[in-house]
Amino acid sequence: MTLRQKQSLFVLLVSSLISHASSLGYELTFGEAWRSPEEAARLDKLGKGIKTSLHTQRLAIDLNLFVDGAYQRSTEAHRPLGEWWEEQSLDGATCCWGGRWGDGNHYSISHVGRK
Repeated sequence: MTLRQKQSLFVLLVSSLISHASSLGYELTFGEAWRSPEEAARLDKLGKGIKTSLHTQRLAIDLNLFVDGAYQRSTEAHRPLGEWWEEQSLDGATCCWGGRWGDGNHYSISHVGRK
């Protein structure tokens, strides 16, 4: 699957994730979806990201979660969505949830070995 094909699939899968969250009574707002390579390098130097972030490839998004109107900061609060997201993996497109490495609001599709 090409990068561009993965990007299109990612958009469709994120739309399903948003619908699933809504069906559970959650509300979401967008966090960071695209990150410039320069910003990724800057965050990497600060120890707050990685230079090869999938955000730079348009294959990752951070979503802000609200339950009963309250913003949820914990990775654990994202678990129902994160585990559901991982189950959406298709041949050639592995859905990865950042909660596996302490970044609970991060949802991505793996690409060239990156999550």
